[in-house]
Amino acid sequence: MIRTEALDRLPVRTAVPALERALDDRGVAVLCAPPGTGKTTLVPLVLAGLTGDGPVRRVVVAEPRRIAARAAARRMAWLLGERPGGRVGFTVRGERVVGPDTVVEVVTTGVLLQRLQRDQELARVDVVIIDECHERHLDADTVAAFLLDVREAIRPDLRLVAASATTDAEGWARLLGDAPVVEAEGVSYPVEVVWAPPARPVKPPHGMRVDPALLTHVAATVRRALGERDGDVLCFLPGVGEIARVAGQLAGVDAEVLQVHGRAPAAVQDAVLAGSSGVRRVVLATSVAESSLTVPGVRVVVDSGLAREPRTDHARGLSALTTVRASQAAGRQRAGRAGREAAGAVYRCWEQAEDGRLARFPAPEIKVADLAAFALQAACWGDPEASSLALLDPPPAGAMAAAREVLGAVGAVDAAGRVTDRGVRMSRLGLHPRLARALLDGAAEVGARRAAEVVALLSEEPPREYGDDLAAALRTARRGQDGYAGRWKQEVRRLSNQVDGGGSGFGPGPGSGSGSGKSPGSGVARGTSTGPHSGAAPRGSRSDDAVVGLVAALAFPERVARARGEGAFLMVSGTGAELGDSSRLRSAPWLAVAVADRPAHAASARVRLAAVVDEDTALLAAGRLRVRGEEVRWADGDVVARSVDRVGAVELAVRPLKQPDPGLVRGALVEGLEREGLGLLRWSRDSEQLRLRLAFLHRVVGAPWPDVSDGALLADPGAWLEPELSRARRRADLGRIDAGQALRRLLPWATGEAVRLDELAPERIEVPSGSRIRIEYGGEQPVLAVKLQELFGLAETPRVAGVPVLVHLLSPAGRPAAVTADLASFWQDGYKAVRAELRGRYPKHPWPEDPATVPATRYTSARLKRS
Repeated sequence: MIRTEALDRLPVRTAVPALERALDDRGVAVLCAPPGTGKTTLVPLVLAGLTGDGPVRRVVVAEPRRIAARAAARRMAWLLGERPGGRVGFTVRGERVVGPDTVVEVVTTGVLLQRLQRDQELARVDVVIIDECHERHLDADTVAAFLLDVREAIRPDLRLVAASATTDAEGWARLLGDAPVVEAEGVSYPVEVVWAPPARPVKPPHGMRVDPALLTHVAATVRRALGERDGDVLCFLPGVGEIARVAGQLAGVDAEVLQVHGRAPAAVQDAVLAGSSGVRRVVLATSVAESSLTVPGVRVVVDSGLAREPRTDHARGLSALTTVRASQAAGRQRAGRAGREAAGAVYRCWEQAEDGRLARFPAPEIKVADLAAFALQAACWGDPEASSLALLDPPPAGAMAAAREVLGAVGAVDAAGRVTDRGVRMSRLGLHPRLARALLDGAAEVGARRAAEVVALLSEEPPREYGDDLAAALRTARRGQDGYAGRWKQEVRRLSNQVDGGGSGFGPGPGSGSGSGKSPGSGVARGTSTGPHSGAAPRGSRSDDAVVGLVAALAFPERVARARGEGAFLMVSGTGAELGDSSRLRSAPWLAVAVADRPAHAASARVRLAAVVDEDTALLAAGRLRVRGEEVRWADGDVVARSVDRVGAVELAVRPLKQPDPGLVRGALVEGLEREGLGLLRWSRDSEQLRLRLAFLHRVVGAPWPDVSDGALLADPGAWLEPELSRARRRADLGRIDAGQALRRLLPWATGEAVRLDELAPERIEVPSGSRIRIEYGGEQPVLAVKLQELFGLAETPRVAGVPVLVHLLSPAGRPAAVTADLASFWQDGYKAVRAELRGRYPKHPWPEDPATVPATRYTSARLKRS
């Protein structure tokens, strides 16, 4: 029986007529409805025709998380007086609860993405609702772009709703083709904000690390809230590890402590969402409880102010979640959970002054995440560049380039970026392309079941208590009875069913579209003497350690690492890696690193999950990165010439080259000049002055006088350093090159202007005393530093290339007395004061009242009389 009373209480009902009109008129709409109004539960039922007299339509609701998809389906089924699997069902990865009568199906955005790739028409689907679109998950953005393509090209009748509690309504409306925006008013109860910062400063989060002092403070704040307020407490923490730590510190509180996160068992999730049975509860949750879920009985929220977001270091090939400060929008969503059913309070564990400095919205995942899976989906959709997809934010060019490189390496796309048959198969596995490659190629080597076991471990990182040894984690998962082990076993079954064990091996397989029997991801071809079966044990006889190492290395070949010291390794990507002090992997000669992150300001990555591999397996997996040949480069301050066998940054064998290629040597010397500067050449004072004179003329006169800046000289070293550069073999040879003589090759000899160098920018100027004084060209104006008495009789300031020199007037002892760029003004206005001072200090020197009437001199008065 339909629970009509419960449906009538949902505030979004008042907005449903406007939403239906918008869909009838335009086929698209943006629905903005505050949390708790029923947008996730009532709207799909109404649009499906299950609560009124309207026509029955098939509705698909896309949720960002599995827990939200299950909860929404169960809530809607309850409102209809049914159980999931009837007219309302759900599908998440590894679990499908639908029946022949299902009209409303709740799916994760990932499931909908897979369905669109298989059936672009979405046959028998009338309406798609993308829920919680404000969270800007990459799958949701991609689904929206694909659906807009479908509407434009083949299904103009398909209705599309973007729904959220807080979103960029204008942006989504514009994306959906100026779609109408329908807003629903919610019943919001007042929520008191209590600022509860730690008494002492705590360290900011970095990587996955959260200061334990903050977690202790959060636990204390929960205890405080229990003492000061009524009702259940919902506490937001960034991840599973922090939830477990705070739960441990809440032992003994007079309340039931529950944990809600994506990894929590379904039974626990259901118990939290079902409401209290009379015992007061503390619910510790990640961001999954920000939206889509209503936790009954909550009157108090304790917000740690932290969240987890994906980050990718494309240069090092490392991707991981990182802890960040939650945005202002997330803070509002979290606080709103306290006012869903009655007045409540939110305890914020940070200073009020910090709140205004927080980001307004969380970063769109497309801006910060690894885009390999997105790029594969786009390639399968027929748009490898993702240039024509309707996206709120375009993918960053650098991230897309890195993603396409990964796809090419695993054989998912061809040289032109078009998806291969192998890539299509990978896209349908519901895995990251790296893991899909490991599953397909690993299945051919060790069997589908064993490959699936390892890939399932890699697709959802095991709990920290499983340790950092991937093989040991596999054995723990096999015998484990915890929630993670249950999910792992379910995923193993799913993956095993999708791979028959006769996969494509290390090559992309026939018909892949790559045009080669050799996999770009492996560096070896099937059936060759260096192939995976040469000397390898039969698949059934390999140990768990060997299987785990092989599959992990296939997934992350650039993270294969060789030991370079106790606990220290070098990955073939060039990134250093270190194990924890207590790790049992520290003595391994080679590792396949599965999970690593690089803490801020750390020189090396921290290994969190890895497997031991032998050298043959390491080289097999990373074969495409192996290079043999001559290597001549600038290293440690000189030319190094070697014959090298390397895999990425890891050197396998090295021997010195006695007669390296002269062209490579010249390139290494140029590299040295670029890295260490032109100071490697021999610069005399005259050489430095020549360079300054030429720089002055280039700036003041321009062509044909050459640009002699570092950048210009290094851009074309052959124009001025030959033939000496080609004759040089080492650093010492560079030090013998006369830079001044080399610079003279750049003078405009061909036009005849070179002979005017001393005229336009003379090295010295003759002053009235007869002295030839050096001009310094290093500043904005040429500088003439000369004793004041040597300029007696000179009325005008000397000029160089039309530019007046800056005259530094010196005392007889050579100390600065005055500076002027206008001698005429100095003689008229400044000389009198300078004369008075110098006359007292240097009485033996002539100091005439009118310097224009006496000859210039560098001598004393007595010397002048004798001469």
